[in-house]
Amino acid sequence: MSETRPQAPPVVPGDPRRNLRSPLMVLRVRLDDGRKTFFGYAKNISRGGIFIATINPKEVGSRFQVEIPLPPPLCRTLQCFCEVVWIRDFSKGSLYEPGMGLKFLDLPAEMAERIEGWIGSVGA
Repeated sequence: MSETRPQAPPVVPGDPRRNLRSPLMVLRVRLDDGRKTFFGYAKNISRGGIFIATINPKEVGSRFQVEIPLPPPLCRTLQCFCEVVWIRDFSKGSLYEPGMGLKFLDLPAEMAERIEGWIGSVGA
């Protein structure tokens, strides 16, 4: 007699991101591209980049300097150049917030380590 086994649910692939990230709410971020200053709100951060919530994201490939006030225990203002690597436009009814993903281009290694350590301690 042959048994019919229920099929296992499909495996959902893991997040392909390289770095852990942590929520970073309600921090006002200053972006300066030399022509105008833009303010947005940071939603999460990793040692490799940050998500900025905005209804007016810059174009993919845009590069500019950011200033990000970091929370305790870091208590510093991160300053570095970033590049827009992806954007999510506003869409009525979307489950996802509009904004842009930025990649840090010249973040000092010491600061990247501190961010990673902080994320590890928050997630512990």
